[in-house]
Amino acid sequence: MLRVEGRIVQHDGEFDGAIEINSETGLIERVGPMEGRSDVDAGGCLIFPGFGDVHIHAREDASGTQVYKEDFFSVSDAALHGGVVQVADMPNNVVAPVDDARYAAKELLTHKSVVQVTLYAGIGPGTSPLMRHVPYKAFMGPSVGDLFFTSQAQLEEAIAKYRGRNVSFHCEDPEILEANKGAATHELKRPAEAEISATAFALYLIEKYELVGKLCHYSTRGGLQKILAARARGVKVTCEVTPHHLFFDDSMITEENRLWLQMNPPLRGPEDRTALIAALKNGDLDYIATDHAPHTHAEKLKGASGVPHLDTYGAFAAWLMVEQGVSAQTVARVCSYNPGLFVREFLPRESGKGFGRIEAGYSGSLTILDLNKPYVVTRESVKTKCAWSPFEGYTLPGSVRWTVVKGKVYSA
Repeated sequence: MLRVEGRIVQHDGEFDGAIEINSETGLIERVGPMEGRSDVDAGGCLIFPGFGDVHIHAREDASGTQVYKEDFFSVSDAALHGGVVQVADMPNNVVAPVDDARYAAKELLTHKSVVQVTLYAGIGPGTSPLMRHVPYKAFMGPSVGDLFFTSQAQLEEAIAKYRGRNVSFHCEDPEILEANKGAATHELKRPAEAEISATAFALYLIEKYELVGKLCHYSTRGGLQKILAARARGVKVTCEVTPHHLFFDDSMITEENRLWLQMNPPLRGPEDRTALIAALKNGDLDYIATDHAPHTHAEKLKGASGVPHLDTYGAFAAWLMVEQGVSAQTVARVCSYNPGLFVREFLPRESGKGFGRIEAGYSGSLTILDLNKPYVVTRESVKTKCAWSPFEGYTLPGSVRWTVVKGKVYSA
């Protein structure tokens, strides 16, 4: 039995207490009062239900051709370092999981991970739903691999087959991207209007085909009212926001860091970043999801889009609390509770009630965050195989002291 005592934070409250985790089942057996005895030193820390990242790119698939960037073992190391206990991996692989056989083959590869891995299946031109119940991802614009669409009509033809399914959308209108491909910068090539237009169309698809919808890595203020209006009329839609769209904006781009801060969708203006932080505080955004994209140094220098974030997930949560005034309960909602809700129906039976709450029957997985120990981010400190971070040179105001996964304690 593992016993952890300290200040416990849930999405719906905070209290001082003790957590007892069964070492055999990996599930929480009891939550009770503090008695002055703990197997883990959590003094001065906040104890959260284990953080979950519902949008990563681990890169490993049946082809094995991209494991030089990351694999499920190294992504697990990076997750533990960042206080993340469960992740959901995207399907834009060389051998994309678009049918039951490919999905099962990729799933076998996840077993080397310490943290729980949920896999998305891909939606592309000509694909069909799997026999098993899984989450899906639709790339509205070009991405890695060939799982994307060239028009809204082509996308709707595919989505019509997925009625009632859980579908996440990368919202960038391919026709607007095509019209702007000759623009001077990456940011101008992928303008805000591409995301806003695609958001409106994704909401239309979610409503028409009764999807359980999620909008990925949201970056603009212009579509927030569309999302809120859709929710008000009963559309089942949630929304991610990334660390980079909350921390950086296009005023911070220089000639020296331009390639390192290139991602899809790109960084937006300061007013968008401010609006996203306000929306997070207001409860309008549902997940802190990293879009962890572990491109190598050489690939970034050639213009690859995407940044790695798993290593700094917990420290970034500390930045939200300490420097942006985001409440600890809000962090528990978007980093623990909601990610737990998202993956719950896809988890194996031995996961009990799943992730996201500190309560009997839930996974004995915790993120123990020290807000008094800053993290100076360096290349040498990260565990991701690609060996870099967009936060290099920054000092984040807190750090992960311990990550607990199913009753096993890992030092960050």
